[in-house]
Amino acid sequence: MASDKILDAKKEIVSEIKDRISNSSSVIFFDYLGLSVGETMELRKKLKESNSDIKIYKNTLVKRALDNLDLDLGDVMAGPNAMSLSTDVVEPIKIITNYAKEHKALEIKGGIVDGSVSSLEELAKLATIPSREGLLTMLAGGMIGIVKDLSICLHLYSEQKSE
Repeated sequence: MASDKILDAKKEIVSEIKDRISNSSSVIFFDYLGLSVGETMELRKKLKESNSDIKIYKNTLVKRALDNLDLDLGDVMAGPNAMSLSTDVVEPIKIITNYAKEHKALEIKGGIVDGSVSSLEELAKLATIPSREGLLTMLAGGMIGIVKDLSICLHLYSEQKSE
């Protein structure tokens, strides 16, 4: 039978996992086996640049934390898993998806986005969203087009009135 110290330590870890998941906008679960230490460090570095973190916990402890949060990931928790936790929703998904394309050993299993379980299809859609800068550029381009069309219309109207 496990001692009280061990049980208290496990309860503390479950509480930590629960807090980290609930405070994260996105949590991505992926299989990291097959990646070398160097490749894992490279992925950590890329995720660190987007204020994300990789954590590896025992699946039983993660399952307990997810049960406390009323989240069911089903088959995602089978086998070895790493989790990427971030306050940004899209950027870590994009980084891990692009990294998985380069390194076939990395396999995305599922995730939690904004407190609800997301399927692989939903994560793939989120990975295709342009960056914030790209979205702002598209917005500015659309707004400039409207102003340009308005100025052409006003110019043609003023020429028509002056005749």
